[in-house]
Amino acid sequence: MDGTLNLGDEALPGAVDFVKNLAESGREFIYLTNNSSRAGSDYIERMQKMGFPCGEKNVFTSGMATGLYLRENYPDSPVHLVGTEAFARELQSYGVTLAYSEDSIVVAGFDTELEYEKLSRAVHLLRRGAAFVAANPDYVCPMPNDEALPDCGSICALLTASTGIKPLYIGKPNRSMVDVISQERQIENSKIACVGDRMYTDIAVAEASGAVSVLVLTGETRRDEIDESRRHKASGLKIDYIFNDVTELGRILGF
Repeated sequence: MDGTLNLGDEALPGAVDFVKNLAESGREFIYLTNNSSRAGSDYIERMQKMGFPCGEKNVFTSGMATGLYLRENYPDSPVHLVGTEAFARELQSYGVTLAYSEDSIVVAGFDTELEYEKLSRAVHLLRRGAAFVAANPDYVCPMPNDEALPDCGSICALLTASTGIKPLYIGKPNRSMVDVISQERQIENSKIACVGDRMYTDIAVAEASGAVSVLVLTGETRRDEIDESRRHKASGLKIDYIFNDVTELGRILGF
């Protein structure tokens, strides 16, 4: 979403029409975001305000994926959350107990309400062996006017530097983000196209899951950073298609 269809609360040129054309063509679409600062319900309202068609079935976030993971793997463990109130509500909707205690595991997200006490408590727990789970590895969240906000990956880098402990990232590029959709919609992974602006999350999750990868150049990745032969050899990532923006992708699809 951020960097692909919108920057902050501003839709990118042609992006709304692109998604409307997807819907009118009968193709299913999902807004798959690593941004855990908002709950899934918040994203429905946000996308609708920007003019995008959006319902409950069209949103899947790293926060939702984290809730599913915690419910399955830590059903009885309290969670010390380094995250927003919206992320807290999302986790609670999956039955997660939020509490700071010596038995808590540490969960981090894109925390736009970050306070030092959250970090110091997380460091205390991690240095004493607590499990460390994070919603997404993104270092920055793209914003308008070539600005960016420090994202979950940057917050986790601080915690790792303070403790030596690295988190398990649940969001992209973890293939479970695509596998959940595949299972729910009964669509083979190879029939899913992951469209995004980031090599290390969007393209990586497509390759990990066997989906089609589509890179657009409206967010984090710049064309001058892409060298076909060197990139493929260095990263091992396979990009199926590269477009300047989703409007160009729409033209290829016949819109």
